[in-house]
Amino acid sequence: MKILYLSTWFPYPPDNGSKLRVYHLLRALAQKHQVTLVSFAFATAQLDASGDLRDWCQQIHTVPVDPFEINRAGALSTFLSLRPMASRPVAAMSQLTTGMMQSGDFEVVIASTEMMMDYALAAQPGTTRILEEHNSMARWAHERYQEASSTMHRLRCWTSWRKAARYTARTYPNFDLVTMVSEADRQATRAAAGADRLRVEVVPNGVDCQLNRPGLARPRPGALVYNGSLTYGANYDAMRWFLAEVYPRLKSQIPGVSLTITGSTRGVDLAGLTLDDTVHLTGFVDDVRLPVAGAELCVVPIRQGGGTRLKILEAMALGTPVVATTKGAEGLDVIDGEHLLLADDAETFAARTLDLLHNPILRQRLATRARQRVETHYDWRSIGACFAGLVEATAAQRGGL
Repeated sequence: MKILYLSTWFPYPPDNGSKLRVYHLLRALAQKHQVTLVSFAFATAQLDASGDLRDWCQQIHTVPVDPFEINRAGALSTFLSLRPMASRPVAAMSQLTTGMMQSGDFEVVIASTEMMMDYALAAQPGTTRILEEHNSMARWAHERYQEASSTMHRLRCWTSWRKAARYTARTYPNFDLVTMVSEADRQATRAAAGADRLRVEVVPNGVDCQLNRPGLARPRPGALVYNGSLTYGANYDAMRWFLAEVYPRLKSQIPGVSLTITGSTRGVDLAGLTLDDTVHLTGFVDDVRLPVAGAELCVVPIRQGGGTRLKILEAMALGTPVVATTKGAEGLDVIDGEHLLLADDAETFAARTLDLLHNPILRQRLATRARQRVETHYDWRSIGACFAGLVEATAAQRGGL
C-alpha cells in the first residue's frame, strides 16, 4: 500500500516520547509498504542525519515551522474559539498536504496526533484515514479541571475540557481507526466520541530492547535520575513536587544522594524548582541511556497527563529500578513490588526510594523482573507489527476486501 504519514514531530533524532513512537511505527510500516513522511521540522530535528528514515521512506517532506509556537502566539484567539489550541492548522502544511493527497494516490493517510487531523481529513474520498493519537486530550483536560483550585482556574480548565470533548465528538468519527496508548485513554475517547460511532484500539508505547539493555554503565551510589524534559508541563510539575516534598527527606537520610534530570530546559522557569548543587540538569543529551543506566534508581513522580511512560520502559529495559506514582505508571501492565515500586504521597515515595537505595537485593530483583516484562510486553518490534496489522486490516475492511 501507499501510505502518507503526517507527523507533528520530525522523528530524528528520536529524543522525546512522541518522536520515538513515530520512529518505530514508521519502521514497522515501511517493512511492507511504501511510506511517505510529511512532518514539521523544528527544535532538535536533524534533517541531514536521518539515514534510517530515508532508507525506510519513499519520500520525506518537511515544513520548517514550530506549530506549538504558532499556537502560543495566538493563544487568546484560539482559547475563544471552539477549536482546541493543538488542532489549529498551519497554512504551509495545509498547502503541502493538500497538494500531495490530490496527486499522490495514497490508499492510507495516518495523522500522528490531533495536530495533524485537519490535514488528514482533506484526503481524497475512499482513502483510509487513521488517527494515531498518543493520549486523550479530552481526558487530560478533564483531569486538569478536577484538580484546579481557584474559581478562575477551574473555569478555564472547564472550558478547555468541554471544548476538547466536543472536538473529539465532532472530528474523531471521521476516521476509520483511532489508536491510543492505553486502555484508559481508549475508554475516555470512546465515551467522548460515542462508542457506537468510533473504532478505537490500544497500541501501547514500547522500548527498543536491543538498543536499551542492562550493563551499559555502572550505577553510582545514591544516584537518582529523572529522564524527562522539563519543557513538558507534566514533567515540570513532577520535579517541582519531588524537589520540594520528597528530595529533602532523602537528603536528610543519605548525605551523598544526587538527582540528574535529563532533557532541554529551554524556556523553563528554573526559579520555580528547589535546586541545589546535588541536582544536575544535563540539558539535551545525545544518548539518554547513559545517565539512566548510571543511576541506582529512576524516579517517576508524575501527577498529571495521560498515555504511558516511555521513561519507565526505558529504565526497565536498562536494568534501572523504578519508583513511580500510580499516575506515572498508569497504562502499563506492571505490578507494584514485582516490576517497580509505587507511592503517591511524599512520605511514602521517600520511604520506598530509601528502601531501594538501602537494599541491593531488592534492586536486582525488581530490575530482573522489569527487564523480563518489557521483553515480553513492550518491545517495539512486536508493537510495530501489531500497528501495521491494524492499518492493513482497516484498509482492507474499507476497501471491501
